[in-house]
Amino acid sequence: MDAEQPANSEPRALRPSLDRDALIHQDFLGATGISRVEVVESTGSTNADLLRAVTTEPKEWADLAVLTAEHQTAGRGRLDRHWESPERSAISVSIVLRPVNAQGLPVPTQSYSWLSLLGAIALRETLLETTGVPADIKWPNDVLVRGKKIAGILAQMGPMADGSVPAVILGTGLNVTLSEDELPVPTATSLQLEGATTVDRTAILRNYLSRFAALYRSFCNADGDPSAGLAGGPSLHKRVEAVMVTLGREVKAHLPGDHELVGHASRLDEYGSLLVVDHGGREHVVTAGDVVHLRTTEGGYA
Repeated sequence: MDAEQPANSEPRALRPSLDRDALIHQDFLGATGISRVEVVESTGSTNADLLRAVTTEPKEWADLAVLTAEHQTAGRGRLDRHWESPERSAISVSIVLRPVNAQGLPVPTQSYSWLSLLGAIALRETLLETTGVPADIKWPNDVLVRGKKIAGILAQMGPMADGSVPAVILGTGLNVTLSEDELPVPTATSLQLEGATTVDRTAILRNYLSRFAALYRSFCNADGDPSAGLAGGPSLHKRVEAVMVTLGREVKAHLPGDHELVGHASRLDEYGSLLVVDHGGREHVVTAGDVVHLRTTEGGYA
């Protein structure tokens, strides 16, 4: 990946670094409730780093602590997929979440399944407001633009050994200035390729963190109830269903244990699981796995 720069890509030297001072400024941290922002030049995985950190230094990594990297070399997605983007071409950020309500009581862990969808909603709203790029959500946690993946979100549970509120590490990877030659797969895209009004990673990251923090705090104060109004607007459940392109589609779900399910994606249940009705009329709850949108008119896959 470092050998030869594609002719139509932005030279790496011209890709600006994140503005660290803007990200750690006390006014920004105070306004958002973010406890800490660390910016590193390179790492294997920001999620893996924080999973280690909340184990070895739990007091140093409080709720809404953030780690972001200019270059992530071993990013991980669902099904242990790995990828690497050119330096300073993407946003790679992970957030420590220790969900408690306004009274300091732990949010029920069964609501944790909504946290990645909360991140997807925050990112979608950020892209529209900051870059002018409209996006959709594909279950369980991909963000798409015109059917192509522009971002992925992964939530991982931290250790629970000491009896404290278990930490969740929420990682987000957003393609910003990748050229076509730099995309990991042909079905991916980037903000630059989609004609974004800005590709300023600092502005996009600040907006995302601010928006996510507000939605997250509202969600926690509602004890993780996805049907409760969120930050003065519709509930998380309604917001997700309104922009999830998986719903109403014919899908193939690749399930754990090498099983497959083909059917109609009808709705989300109260845990954020996907409900799929097979061709025999039976409804199945899909809690994990990979989902492919089927092109019913062409007989192929989307």
